[in-house]
This record gives sequence, structure tokens and C-alpha cells, in this order.
Amino acid sequence: MKQNNHWYSRRHRFRKGIGVFALIFSLLLWEVPQVLVKAAEELTLESAAAVLMEGSTGTILYEKEATKELRPASITKVMTLLLIFEALNAGTIALTDMVSVSEHAASMGGSQVYLEAYETQTVETMIKCISIASANDASVAMAEFLAGSEEAFVTKMNQRAKELGMNHTNFVNCYGLDTDGHYSCALDVALMSRELIMNHPEISNYSTVWMDTFVHTTSKGQSEFGLTNTNKLIKSYQGITGLKTGSTGLAKYCLSATARRDDMNLIAVIMAAPDTKTRFREAAKLLDYGYATASLYQEDFSTTEFPEVKVKAGVKQSVQVRPKKSFGYLCNKDMVQGDIRMELQLNEEVLAPVTGGMSLGRAIFYYGEQELGSVELLAVEAVEKMKYKDALKTVWGCFFGS
Repeated sequence: MKQNNHWYSRRHRFRKGIGVFALIFSLLLWEVPQVLVKAAEELTLESAAAVLMEGSTGTILYEKEATKELRPASITKVMTLLLIFEALNAGTIALTDMVSVSEHAASMGGSQVYLEAYETQTVETMIKCISIASANDASVAMAEFLAGSEEAFVTKMNQRAKELGMNHTNFVNCYGLDTDGHYSCALDVALMSRELIMNHPEISNYSTVWMDTFVHTTSKGQSEFGLTNTNKLIKSYQGITGLKTGSTGLAKYCLSATARRDDMNLIAVIMAAPDTKTRFREAAKLLDYGYATASLYQEDFSTTEFPEVKVKAGVKQSVQVRPKKSFGYLCNKDMVQGDIRMELQLNEEVLAPVTGGMSLGRAIFYYGEQELGSVELLAVEAVEKMKYKDALKTVWGCFFGS
């Protein structure tokens, strides 16, 4: 990476080996995604709608009828799983918690694992049933466990959808059976899939399992039940990480397929494919297209030493800065990543008081004259304004030593 620091009145060097802050910043850039390729002419799909997105940057590589509102079938469960994993991350539930199955949950039709009313299973078993076997009964049981009722959980699903910018989605249930008013679009499915796979990559521990079992424990005794994954790509596609299939008579065949190669995460969404073979073939076609035409540039700042910013009238004379997050950019096949350069736009001096996390500048990335994006540089710590006694102590130290 080339560097140019012409904003400085003084020179600053970048030295290797710092790595202090790199691990505490996410690689995710949740901003308005760039569009690398739209409706690429070399791709033709039979499916009614499709989107190909890169996960860390949100870049859209391909789209077809991306915002067309369609029935999502069981890829609805991506949002159900997202709320489950967010609850796990928040510590409000644990994988070992026991979930009781209500009569309502046990009555679900469609894809199910035949949970019985009043049967109990762990949260982890429920996740397996949802991820591997697309179980409607397990989905409702978890919805009730998390929110008290399926209706309350669906309200949370729609709230989360709005937060993610899913503007063409409305959930009526947590499992995806055809219901009036229950719809989504390929772009929105990509957005919630991105949130799940990037922030909770442990979902792959379940969504890539081909076959598993769990034990029903009821008043009638114990019986083993087999789980088989509905996503055929996990057996055939290199780097597959998940994620979810869906099909009903009205929705036809849907799929959100995620994969990771060379640190690049791709999300391929297929909606309303005419048959199951087409959805898998076209998802793989999208993933192949992405890996063949793009590469991910990443800067985690692990080899960058940032200059300190002078603090005027502060109890400290300077303050260190750190990047707010890492930087990522999806390059097309013609770009040379080594020609990407970083320039610093950093305050030379700031007036105290300085608050921790205060923005003191930016690291800006360029390719030629094109600005690719930037990352804010934040004050590492607070610096209080110097008081009279502090000033007196400073003067005393200057004349008589500390």
C-alpha cells in the first residue's frame, strides 16, 4: 500500500509491529454499500429475483429484481436465527437453557421435527433443528421462549428488519409458511443474512452440518430423530458456510447461500426459482462469478503507527488516536491492490478538553484520484483541561525540575 501524507506540516512515518488496536475493531463496514456490478450481462438466471453481496463491505456485485416483494418461505428463519444468536451474544439466554414446547408450537405443520407438547429441549438442540432441518415447530418454540409469544417475537423481527434497512419486508410469522402480508425481497434477505453470518459466524457450526440426530424425551420415553440438511451446496461447494433454504407452493424455491474464500465472504440469494436444482445451480453460479471477478482489499491498521495529536491547554500535551474500525473495499479484477494508498487527514492540535472517542481526523484511501472510502481516527483517551494548579505545577517543573 502506498502512503502519502501531504496534509501534514510535519512528516510522520508508518512503522510495522504495533498491532495494539487491530483486534478490537470489527472488519464490518455497515455503510451504504458500493455497487461493483449491476445486472451483469454475462449472467442469466431463471429465478425471479437474485442478489450477490460481499459480506464485509456490503458491496452488491449482481442484482436481478432485487427489491421485488416475494414470498420468502423458510429463509424467513434467517431472521429468527439472527434474533436467537443476538440473545445468546447479549447473555439473555444460553445454549444449555431448556425450552419447553407449547401446544401451539407442537401444532405447526410444514417442515418439522415433531416436537411434542410439553417436551423440553436445549436452546442448542433447537438451533440444530432450525438450521439443519428447517423445523417450524422449533422456530415457534424459540420465538415463545425469547419473547413470550410468537406474535411478540414477530414484532421484534420486524423491528430488527427496519434497523437493518430491510424496506421491502414484512414478517407475519417466524417460520415462513405462506401467509397474506408475509413478504421480503432478495436484497433484504441478503441484508439479514449478512448480519447473521458476519456477526455470528458460529451459525456455520450448525448450518453446514449435513446429518445429525437429537433425542425426543417425552412421557412416552426416549426416541432418536434424524436431521438432514436441506442445503445441498454444503456437500458440493468449496468454502460454503451456510445458510438457509426455503420452499412452498407459492414461494417456489428460495435460497440464501453463503461462502468464504480468501477472507472474502459472499452471499448469494435466490428467490422464486422454478425448481430445487435451479436454485442451487444459480446460487453456485453467482458465487463463482463473485470469486472470479472481485477481490477484497482489507486494512486492519495492524502495521500502522499513528502520530499523536497535540493538546492545547490540557493536562497532557498530546493524545494518541486509533481507527474507529478496519477498512475494506471490494476491488474488481482490473484493480491492483498494491496501488491503493492511504492518506491521513489529522488535526495537528486540539483544544482541551478532549473526550475519549472524539473524532480527530480520518484515514482516507485512494486508488489513483478516486477516493475509495475513509475511517475516522478517534482519541484513545480523555484529556482534561488544565486547571490553575496544573498550570502552576507545570511552570514549577519547568524551572525547578519535577
